[in-house]
Formats: sequence, structure tokens, C-alpha cells
Amino acid sequence: MVAISLSKVEETAPALVSLYKTAGVSLTKHGLDGLRAAVYLVVDYSGSMKPYYKDGSVQALADRVLGLSAHLDDDGRVPVVFFSTDVDAVTDIALADHQGRIERIVAGLGHMGKTSYHLAMDAVIDHYLDSGSTVPALVVFQTDGGPINKLAAERYLCKAAKLPLFWQFIGFGDPGSRQFEYLRKLDELSVPDRRVVDNAGFFHAGSDPRKVSDAELYDRLVGEFPKWLVAARAQGIVRPAR
Repeated sequence: MVAISLSKVEETAPALVSLYKTAGVSLTKHGLDGLRAAVYLVVDYSGSMKPYYKDGSVQALADRVLGLSAHLDDDGRVPVVFFSTDVDAVTDIALADHQGRIERIVAGLGHMGKTSYHLAMDAVIDHYLDSGSTVPALVVFQTDGGPINKLAAERYLCKAAKLPLFWQFIGFGDPGSRQFEYLRKLDELSVPDRRVVDNAGFFHAGSDPRKVSDAELYDRLVGEFPKWLVAARAQGIVRPAR
């Protein structure tokens, strides 16, 4: 059973109905229908991201993540972390107030800095632990390049492997750019030498992420989540499904 019904989405966020339906198809395809999970969105606020805020790509991703979250979490909200050199904001997006939400948040932020993953990861970990949640979490982590502190990002990912958090990295930009070599490496960190389970995935959304179809995006966002759930349950990281 879905966390938030279609009729509720039609009432509170009619513009997201199509996304909600498409997300449901993808979740069913991957054996995740009926699952309860927290969903987080982490977005890059570094200087090179300016075009993606301007053309609506970040807002489009936020809307798509909301459509997915409505199946998994019943509060109608997705916590969002904006990061650059530091954490720029920890806030949320909601079904009832999603249109133009990213632009309104960004209007209150300061200078767009560099790219530092580990501080954003720390903010997600703190939020999850403070929430008292016991359900698994899917963290959609968007960026357009590698971090300024690669070692710190690796350490955080490896430590976080003991928590019920799965990090799905999504790259905006030229898929052939060397900026993404680090994310490929992060995705392939050895198990169990470096981390107890494989707790991360990575895919490119290209230079115009809005052109990726909703169906393809959802398949990529949740494609590796089931395999992680099995491994995390086997290690006692995630409670067995009832």
C-alpha cells in the first residue's frame, strides 16, 4: 500500500500526479511497492551549478523526488540539503508547496562556493539520526563534479555503510567529463574491505537532465536500492521487512 494515496496527491499537488504514477510503476518493477523508506535530496550549490538552477533542472529533480517519496513516506515532505564549500541550508520541500520552492530557497542563500561532499553527508546523517527513524533511507545526492576533499568523502561513505542509508549519486553535466571519475571510484569502493555493504550508486543525467524521461530517471534512482536492502538486512543494518 502506498504511503500517500493518488487522491491525496491530486488534491495537494496536482502537477505531480504524472510523476507519482510513473514512480509507482518503477517501484513495482523493482519489487519495492509497499516499502516504507525515508527519502532525502542533496543538491549541489557550487558556482558551476548556476545554469542548472536557472534552467529549472534542480526544481525538476526536486519535483521528481517528491513524486517518488509520496509512495515511500507519508509526511508529504522531503528533507533537502544544499551544499557547496559548506552546508548552505537544511530545509525541505513539500507536496503542498513544491512549485517554485527551489527558487525561493536559493533566493535566501549566499555565495555559491566550491564542492564539499562530506559536510552534506554529515548533515544527512545527523538529520536521520535525530529523526529517530528506523526505516531505511534513500538519499538522492546530486552534483556536477568531484569534491575538493576526496578522502573525507570516502571516509564518510564508508562509515555511513553501517547506517540504513543508501546514497544514490546523480551527475549533472557532460558524462565524458573527468569531473565524474571520482564518483565512479566512490561507487566502486571495495566490500567488505572498505565498507560493510555497497551503500552507493552513481549515474549520469547528462548535460540537460530535464531530457531524461521520468521513467528512466526513476529506474536509475531506485535500480540499486533493492540489492542494498537485501545486503543491509543480512548485516542487521536494516530491520527485516514485515
